[in-house]
Amino acid sequence: MIRLLGNRNVIFILAIVLGLALPQPARWTVLAMMPALALVMTLATIHVPNSYFRHPRAILAPSLAGIAMTYMVLGSVILTASALLVHDPRLWTGFVLIAAVPPAVAVIPFTVILKGDLSWTLSGTVASYLAALLIMPLMFLIWIGTAFADPYKLIRIMLLLIVLPLIVSRLILYWNWAGRIEPFRGLLTDWGFFIVLYSMIGVNRDLIFARPMMIAPAALVVLASTFGLGFVIEKAGVLLKKDPKRITSLVLLGTLKNQGIAGGLAIALFEKEAALPSAVYSVFMIVYVLWLDLRRRRTSSAPESHGGS
Repeated sequence: MIRLLGNRNVIFILAIVLGLALPQPARWTVLAMMPALALVMTLATIHVPNSYFRHPRAILAPSLAGIAMTYMVLGSVILTASALLVHDPRLWTGFVLIAAVPPAVAVIPFTVILKGDLSWTLSGTVASYLAALLIMPLMFLIWIGTAFADPYKLIRIMLLLIVLPLIVSRLILYWNWAGRIEPFRGLLTDWGFFIVLYSMIGVNRDLIFARPMMIAPAALVVLASTFGLGFVIEKAGVLLKKDPKRITSLVLLGTLKNQGIAGGLAIALFEKEAALPSAVYSVFMIVYVLWLDLRRRRTSSAPESHGGS
């Protein structure tokens, strides 16, 4: 049982099942979403060494690539698909939030699991989080406009979820605490995600069962943004003869968004229904990464494997 409760996939599935079957505690766990996200972000940014910021020329290309994949490619696909398929203004707001947030923090460990180019993923992720400080408010202003009533609350949340974790992680590295935290880092991260995913699904559970057809257009947008876009990015990388490891990194940066931040912003700033796209995206993201890993395992075990993502 202890081993099961330490398994990432089991934790995520448990969050989904409990969110649907036992949603009542979600009204309290939503209060823990922001602290849980701040903790997850801090633990994730421990991966970023202090030396990262000392060589800007070496990280320029992957940094620009990460920003382009996160916002120009994935953000554009999410906004275009949701504009065509989603008619509920609350769901539209939720997808704008998803398009505006940086990549999922999980792209870094997933890059390791899927044998991608870790340095490219790391540079692209960090650059996207720094760029998000400017891009997120700008996208909110353009796509949500007057519906966004409290810009100062957005700034406070961005400071809590992006700036503060970067500062705290620098202090952890400075004080050499990373080694002490490492044995518990994965477990704390996974259960932090549990709180976020359970809360997003739990607060929308009644809506999910009362209006299941409301989920259909959201699911189509997410399907296009993960499986569909990932297929296009991979094929484009192969045609351009890019390194397979780099293609894997670009696929992850171009398909995975930080649903935790998007869902937290939705619940903190808008109606709870705005968090529904983030909940749907989180479920699809889990399935998508599992599918990528399964396909990688099958490819690597084939007699004449040529690699890939």
